[in-house]
Amino acid sequence: MRTSHLLADLQARGLLPPAQTQAIADDERTRPMSLHQELRAALYLGIMLLTGGLGTLLYQHLDDIGHGAVIGAMALLMLASFGYAWRHRQPFTWGQANIPSFVPDYALLLGCLLFLALETYVQTVFSVFGSRYGLATLLPAVLFLALAYRLDHRGVLAMGLTALGAWVGVSVAPLSVFTANALFTSRLGIAGVLLGLALTGAGLYAEFTRRKPHFAFTYISLGANVALLAATAVLFNYYPQPWLPKWVAVLLVLLMSAGLVWYARHTRSYLFLLMGTVYGYIALTYSFIRLLDFSNGDEGGLLVSFYFMLSTAGVILLFMRSKEFLRRV
Repeated sequence: MRTSHLLADLQARGLLPPAQTQAIADDERTRPMSLHQELRAALYLGIMLLTGGLGTLLYQHLDDIGHGAVIGAMALLMLASFGYAWRHRQPFTWGQANIPSFVPDYALLLGCLLFLALETYVQTVFSVFGSRYGLATLLPAVLFLALAYRLDHRGVLAMGLTALGAWVGVSVAPLSVFTANALFTSRLGIAGVLLGLALTGAGLYAEFTRRKPHFAFTYISLGANVALLAATAVLFNYYPQPWLPKWVAVLLVLLMSAGLVWYARHTRSYLFLLMGTVYGYIALTYSFIRLLDFSNGDEGGLLVSFYFMLSTAGVILLFMRSKEFLRRV
């Protein structure tokens, strides 16, 4: 409807001849609507539902089927998925591979999910890794990262980085990742900061050296979140952390937030703008409140009220003008 009104207005002003107006209107009316993204989302959801449904079905009928048959079937299906994806691989390139069909992508994703399910199954039933939980998380991390680079798959890259993060957590602080205050433990906290910084650096390296630059988004979004979350947790930890003093944590959060805002302008990304703004706002608010003198309660409360009103208005204004702010100079 808006298109027809726009065309009519342009024709009324004499900016568009009637024949061209009709041609554009016919094209808008008969142009096919793309369902590419919807179909990809449906396929991703279908794979997740398939693996979840098969897991539930096998669990309910495990006594009738037997462990050997379950492991064999999962292994065959996994190898078939990996084989199909590998057979249709494209020549390796540091750029984005031109994949003619989306089916190998989903076959690779299915194979990786089956690998995780198979590894978990044999560990639960036969304890093949024993208490070496680090090996159980490192193995999929290495496999998925290698497959992600060779077959150019960002989803598998995210899975590999997640497995790498799990391996770091299990290796640095065994079993502490399952406790409620795991984020505040000293060893796991510094591991999170270092891992996040390393992943962020890897993303920037990929971006500016043009070596898989389309992987940069995954690296930086995961890495920056891990580092900033671990550093922000230090600010609200009751017990001081000798490995990262709170003033250093504030400085780190502010520097990374400023870097994310700069990178958001570089890539015109609303996500990185949101991340940088939120984490930076938390660090600034924490610093402002800690520096206030509350000996005079009325004055301190008034300053806090003004701060929240003005800062909230500034954040709202920033996102209202985000399109202009992210526009490249």
